[in-house]
Amino acid sequence: MQAPRVAALREDTERRVVWQGDWVKVTRVAFSKDLNSAKYGQLAEQARRLGRVRSEVWQRYGSINGAGLSDRTIRDIWMTEGTTDRFGVLANAWKETVRDAVADITANRAAAKAAVRKAINLRTSDRAKRLRLFSALKADIWAEDPFLSRQMRKHWKHGRNRTHNQIVVRSDQYRTFALAEGGDVWLAVPGLERRQPVRIPLNTTVAPTGTLRLILRGGRVEVHYQIDAGAVKSSARPAGDREIGVDKGYTEVLTDSDGQHHGPELGELLSRESDCRKAKNARRAKIRSVAEKARANGDHATADRIARHNLGTIKRDRRSSRWRQTVRTITFRAVHAVVDKAALVAAEDLTRTFTGRARRGRNVNRRLAAWTKGVTAEALASVSERRGSVLTLVNAAYTSQVVPCCGALGRRSGDRLHCTRCGVVWQADHAAAINALHRVGDPDITLHTSHQRVKSIVRERADRRPDQTADPGLQLTLWAESEVSERSTLINK
Repeated sequence: MQAPRVAALREDTERRVVWQGDWVKVTRVAFSKDLNSAKYGQLAEQARRLGRVRSEVWQRYGSINGAGLSDRTIRDIWMTEGTTDRFGVLANAWKETVRDAVADITANRAAAKAAVRKAINLRTSDRAKRLRLFSALKADIWAEDPFLSRQMRKHWKHGRNRTHNQIVVRSDQYRTFALAEGGDVWLAVPGLERRQPVRIPLNTTVAPTGTLRLILRGGRVEVHYQIDAGAVKSSARPAGDREIGVDKGYTEVLTDSDGQHHGPELGELLSRESDCRKAKNARRAKIRSVAEKARANGDHATADRIARHNLGTIKRDRRSSRWRQTVRTITFRAVHAVVDKAALVAAEDLTRTFTGRARRGRNVNRRLAAWTKGVTAEALASVSERRGSVLTLVNAAYTSQVVPCCGALGRRSGDRLHCTRCGVVWQADHAAAINALHRVGDPDITLHTSHQRVKSIVRERADRRPDQTADPGLQLTLWAESEVSERSTLINK
């Protein structure tokens, strides 16, 4: 039978999913297939010119001058001034680019507003004054208030455009077709000249829909588009009815509070790719050194030949793209396996910076640099939302050092957590997942409680519990020794 809290969360989540069902989107990517260099050159030139449009938007409206201006207002200003005549692209192309650039500026400004809201909370405790400042900030009339203006100038830095390889195509500006029934789809998008579309063969039989974003990388075109989450098969999979805590890992994607490891192949994949990159980069550094010496000696032909045939990035970038897609696949499958059991998933906030005092070797630091926390955070949020589960972020301080059976701070040794009071040995990730679940609704340890305060609370609670003796019967009664992943030694080398 469901616990009351799980049942309430299930009902609330079902209402939330029905309400959000019309606007929850997921992104799909299709790739060009055997695209000839002439077509790619046309698209690259169009993207380069549209990059100038983006740069113009950021240059003129990427700071206080753009506050309160919509993309339509900017378009009207440019058409009046005649600015659009020097771009050399079709009207729909630059208009969609302006809209996209303004959306980026708005997101940049919203990030600054989040920092200003914290400053407002620190400045005053007067509810009426705070409400007035929040309202002015939201309505983009903060320039009239000296405090808000000063804070926005402090936190909102003037950005610049670095995107010169993208084309945004509106849904009514392209068409899709197939040369044979059931065959791969072709995509016809506007080129630089009117009524001269560029036809792109795709590697899929599913036609993209809605607004498209074409990204040009290494001689290949990526077609990004969004579809309703309800159209994804995995969205129809029911979520579980339990509360599950999870802990991120390196050797695996997640370990849940049942002690089950999800995505155990992740660690080997990250280590293999990291070591491969290390070896390749070392060889490329030697070749680059030869080219630099040849150029210094005046042998420009040899230097150019080495740069052309030995220092290219197309194959490297494609390999990296395939590797990233593999990591995403493993991560999303692991999260789906957790949500199969869970109506509520308790996890730490993976968007925070990874910190630690322990000194690690060069190889460990290089592998941790490839840690996929961002992908895991995205997967937890996306899958939970689409399948009707609830994701609850908790404070992760000392979760892998607190022994769940008695609540005391244990002694961590590699992947083992030893309890100094009752003698039980835990797998550290398993213990962390259980502790994360216990912190859901904890009145003392909230998401933003400092780690010093968390440590004090843990010690105070442990001191109030009666001591437990370390005997075999107690160990069998409470928890047996958790299984320890052999690949955990990979981090501690």
